[in-house]
Amino acid sequence: MAYKTFAAIDVGSTDVTMKIYEITAKKGYRLLDYVSNIFVLGSGTYANGYISRRSVENLCDILIRFSKKMREYGTTEYRAYATSALREAKNNMMVLDLLKLRTGIKVEILGNAEHRFLMYKGLAVKAENFEQIVEKNTAIVDIGGGSIQISLMNNQKLTATQNISIGALRVRERLKSFHVDVEHLERIMEEFITNEIDTFKRYYLGDKALKNVIAIGDEIACLRQIVPELKITDHFDEKQLNAAFDKLISRNPSDLAADYKIPYERATLLLPAAMIYGVFLKQSKADLIWTPNIDLCEGIIVDELERTKNLTFQRNFMDDIRSSVYQMAKRYCCNKEHNANVVKIAGMIFDKTKKIHGLKEKERLQLEIAAILHDCGKFINMNDATDNSYAIIMSTEIIGLSRKEQEEIANIVKYNSIPLPDYQELKGKIGEADYMTIAKLVAILKVANAMDRSHKQKAKDYNIVVKEKQLVITIDTLNDLALERGLFDDKADFFAQVYGIKPVLKQKRSV
Repeated sequence: MAYKTFAAIDVGSTDVTMKIYEITAKKGYRLLDYVSNIFVLGSGTYANGYISRRSVENLCDILIRFSKKMREYGTTEYRAYATSALREAKNNMMVLDLLKLRTGIKVEILGNAEHRFLMYKGLAVKAENFEQIVEKNTAIVDIGGGSIQISLMNNQKLTATQNISIGALRVRERLKSFHVDVEHLERIMEEFITNEIDTFKRYYLGDKALKNVIAIGDEIACLRQIVPELKITDHFDEKQLNAAFDKLISRNPSDLAADYKIPYERATLLLPAAMIYGVFLKQSKADLIWTPNIDLCEGIIVDELERTKNLTFQRNFMDDIRSSVYQMAKRYCCNKEHNANVVKIAGMIFDKTKKIHGLKEKERLQLEIAAILHDCGKFINMNDATDNSYAIIMSTEIIGLSRKEQEEIANIVKYNSIPLPDYQELKGKIGEADYMTIAKLVAILKVANAMDRSHKQKAKDYNIVVKEKQLVITIDTLNDLALERGLFDDKADFFAQVYGIKPVLKQKRSV
């Protein structure tokens, strides 16, 4: 049977891991080999903002060994991702360049929303009974070295996600300056963590009770390991977690590392991780913490199979992004019916002009998100809606999107209502965003929004065709379209400027 191999590499804050998978057309994927090195890359970043020269040398050595292992399996395809330790380092671009030159491995930095979405993908595919667990209010708690990500699900839908800077390594580094006994340290840690989680609970949970908490992250497996007498399989209850915490308080990390064959650096992170889980369990009032064995490499292979269409999954991950965006629109009191109509029209125009704009499905999703959120800024101030919408989108984490994609969406929404400046004027103000992607999607959104300017959804149906250098849009309605016609021509002129074809509005009056 024909197969290929693929390597997933995670350059994390506390370790560097590679998993080599076999991919086959019929069976999907299976793990062939797994190598991991405990390496605290994030300590320098979180302490002074820089990756040290020594850390770069050590990381190069690890990646060179990974490269040799890949050659043993004939593996040429890989994805290597770095997370918060490199993302937050001030010298990250220099480090990435050195890694590529010295090891031949191209490491890419994941934005937090991308990182957590990959973890979520791995969880949804690998964890048993995932769909049944997330039927009722569930929090997915992903503890990394630098931060904790909390994603809320209900009725199998993603409803909210938020990143909080209280990861296990960051907590450990911050608390090094407290020269107190164990009892006081426990109290300080609890106060520090509880404040952050309380804030999250107030904004995103309110009076809702959680039925389940799903814990993912490197430390959860080690917590199970230190209490073998409890015979924990796939979940902790509060009593079991307290037993693990009591053992952590009574033993120093070096003893834990020796007794339970845990790397010392990992052992030093168990107390902060247990505290975070314990506080969250107490605050959320959930019954259990589920502990599936999931890491970033699992998410990388699932994403690769989805991207290359080598495997079809039960869950549509793009719907998870949509679900979280609709919840965001609800939070800012967006007009649900109007926005749904604009999403429909914009999607139809995008599909009918595929051969002209050359954009892909991810850009279609960006257009859809922009249509859902295009008036969110009015919640703050109707007179500055464009700037407010931009600020809301840029400051809200949308899981699954890169920073570049988020910047593009924010600009699409901003310039939906005001003229888009030319490239020379805007190029220094849009970060990594692509100007032409913004222009093409703004042109579509302007036309789609103009067709429901009254917010009354006047049409029974729409028919859109490209014909003789025109985009002919026929609206089937008996209603008066004077307002829509009055605003349409200005939007059509910009569309023609971008695409070279002129939108034309026609009306059909079906009884």
